[in-house]
Parts: sequence; structure tokens; C-alpha cells
Amino acid sequence: MKKYILAAALTLAGAGVASADPVSGTWKTQPGETGGYLHVTIAPCGDSICGTIAKAIDENGAEVGDYEHAGKRMLWDMKADGGGEYSDGKIWAPDSDKTYRSSMNLSGNTLKVTGHVAVFKRSQNWTRLK
Repeated sequence: MKKYILAAALTLAGAGVASADPVSGTWKTQPGETGGYLHVTIAPCGDSICGTIAKAIDENGAEVGDYEHAGKRMLWDMKADGGGEYSDGKIWAPDSDKTYRSSMNLSGNTLKVTGHVAVFKRSQNWTRLK
């Protein structure tokens, strides 16, 4: 019985460490071609980091109430490498409906998110909202 209690305690301790990841929070993407942008909530999911689209904002700053991709996972399988670096993840781009290999770099309240296709890269700087 003591083994089970110890295992449960270690599992809960590990979950506490994961939830304290510095990249956790809500982030504002760069505006797209239409001038609108997204709010993405990033949090631990298992032993990696994931991001979900919280809401869309139009070019006038108004929330798009019926945004079809709200609640959809946008980032997943991101691994923390230390020093603000994250790698081995995937990112889904709503504008192209394509998925790319992804990495991230956290510097203060700026998160550089990069999608990779072969030797080509596409990056955005996201800003922390909370």
C-alpha cells in the first residue's frame, strides 16, 4: 500500500512541475492577412505542451463569436528543452489547414513560434496576454 501512495505522490508532484511551465498562459498571435488574430491558450498536456485556440479577434478588435476553430488544438507534442527552447512539436495553421513540424523560443513575454517544412520556415512572434 505504501508503494501506491508513494507512486501517487510522485505523480502529483510531477504534475505540479509540469503546470508551472513558463510558456503556460494565453498568447496573442500576429495578425493574419485579414488583420485578425487568435488568442491561443498554452498548457501542459501529459508530458508535453499543447495549445488550443481560445478565440478569434477580427481586424477591428472585436471577438468573432462563431469562429469555427475555437476550441481546436493548434499546437501539440511540444517538448521543453530548457532555456526557453521547445521542439519536436506540431502546429496546425488554420489559414492553410496544414500541419507542420514546430519549435518555439520563449523570451520574456514574446514567444517565437516556427513551423518547419523541409528547409523552409515560417515564424510568428506571439505576445503573452496572461
